[in-house]
Amino acid sequence: MNTCLVVDDSRVIRKVARRILEDLGFEVAEASDGLEALAWCSAVMPQAILLDWHMPVMNGIDFLRRLRQEPGGDAPKVVFCSVENDLARIREALDSGADEYIMKPFDGDIVAAKFAYVGLAA
Repeated sequence: MNTCLVVDDSRVIRKVARRILEDLGFEVAEASDGLEALAWCSAVMPQAILLDWHMPVMNGIDFLRRLRQEPGGDAPKVVFCSVENDLARIREALDSGADEYIMKPFDGDIVAAKFAYVGLAA
C-alpha cells in the first residue's frame, strides 16, 4: 500500500486530507510542520507527500529543499497544497522540487486528479 505524508499545521486540513487519501487507498501519516515531516521521512520515506506552504518551525519550501537533499528524498511525489495563488510562488514551489500544486480549498476530485497526474495510483 502506498503511504502519503500529510504535512499541514491545521489539524482540520490534515483530517480532511486523511479522509480523501484513505478513500484513494493510501496509508496516511501526518506531520504538523516541516521539521516533524523531515524526521518522519528520515525514518520511513513515503511514496507521496501532500505539503502545506505556511507552517511554524519549518515551512513547506524549506522542508522540500531539505527533503530533496536527503538520501532517497528525490523519490516521493510532492504535491504542494496551499492558499498561495501567485504564479511566482507556484513556480518557486515547482522549481524547488514539487511535482504538482493544488490550491486550497480542495476536494477529493482535485486530489485524485493531481495524484493521478503525477503517477500516484494507490
